Amino acid sequence: MLQVQVTAAQILAHVLSGKNLNATLDRAFAAAPGLLPQQRGAVREVCFDALRHLGFLRAQLRELMKHAARPAEIEALLLAALAQLQFGRARDYTIVDHAVRASGMLGAPQAKRLVNAVLRNWLRRKEYLCTHVLAQPEARYNLPSWWLDKITKQFPECWQELAASAQRHPPLTLRVNLRRTSVDAQKTKLIEAGFQVSRTGPLALEINPPRATAEIPGFTEGLVSVQDAGAQYAAPFLDAQDGMRVLDACAAPGGKSGHILERNNVELLALDSDAVRVSRIESNLQRLGLSARVVAADAGAPDIWWDGKPFERILLDVPCSGSGVIRRHPDIKWLRRPDDMAQYAKNQLRLLGVLWNCLSKDGRLLYATCSIFREENAVVVDAFVAQLREAGKPVNRIMLPAVFQEDGCTQPRIINGQLLPDDHHDGFYFALLENG
Repeated sequence: MLQVQVTAAQILAHVLSGKNLNATLDRAFAAAPGLLPQQRGAVREVCFDALRHLGFLRAQLRELMKHAARPAEIEALLLAALAQLQFGRARDYTIVDHAVRASGMLGAPQAKRLVNAVLRNWLRRKEYLCTHVLAQPEARYNLPSWWLDKITKQFPECWQELAASAQRHPPLTLRVNLRRTSVDAQKTKLIEAGFQVSRTGPLALEINPPRATAEIPGFTEGLVSVQDAGAQYAAPFLDAQDGMRVLDACAAPGGKSGHILERNNVELLALDSDAVRVSRIESNLQRLGLSARVVAADAGAPDIWWDGKPFERILLDVPCSGSGVIRRHPDIKWLRRPDDMAQYAKNQLRLLGVLWNCLSKDGRLLYATCSIFREENAVVVDAFVAQLREAGKPVNRIMLPAVFQEDGCTQPRIINGQLLPDDHHDGFYFALLENG
């Protein structure tokens, strides 16, 4: 546990200074090749628990300390230890003892007495602290105050459920590859292997409790892929047909590209501006036995990658706040700022304008985000459609179905393109535009 606490504290300190959690985890693990798989799993669990409940933990720490601990790694160590005490499985005295020793390994032996005093004080006062701080909205809902303000205004009827769902663990959902098997056959195979499985979409099988992909029957062979049930609606909405030229403009890590190719024989170009993430597209397609042209390039600079021949279908899954996927990426809610939305929207509108010029007559573009904020969703699409119409360019906004009529699966409701997160899927937005 000692090394787990030290590593988790270092990672949390970096994340809370503004760094991405997944990238920080990758760098930390690369720098510590001696960590056992169990230790890596424990580090991840501590970091995710601390960030998922950061508002709650910070409020408790404020009650226990007059001033923030220094250096930043000690503050992060205290947050990690509080997360372990409340959400972990180790004994209290073990967590406290190792946290005191960890402070020395973090280069702050002078903080040992502080760490010991704070954590033992929490143990004495935990019943009071765990209820008292809930009077603070940020502690109760584990969302920044500006985020809470936004969702209460935009979703007055369900904001509390949105806030509550953000604190839950996300489901592990598989997409069945119909080129190689059927949903029923794969479900049977998983059940026979001892998995608890439920169908939560036309091709979606949810595994509870989650398991490592290496343990999932058929994953290595490409029979299934890990993909959120909500994300699985992108390819059907795009509705590419055999023989079409298709662009997946922001494709990494390749889940939607794979789904498009599983559905139809198309000529697919998959782009992403991140060369490292492009390699993940290639490996995912290789596992599925599918092929596409995969290019590391900025979708907003078509002079670099476009041959001038129009695409009949374009999937534009734009960079966004990620407000719909914060269960999987709990650092997002603490790293985003209120004015970020305007910058995201500006770039989203720019990408729409650039890629619209790459679309064929009667072609269709599916605009998608993993956000629930309207500034990035309906507001952007409405502004773009208005621009086209003011310029005299034909555009048809196609109404998307609220549900897919499939038997044997939970049906999410997609209202005006918005799919709000629930226990079975993340939050997404879709808008389908036709050129003509």
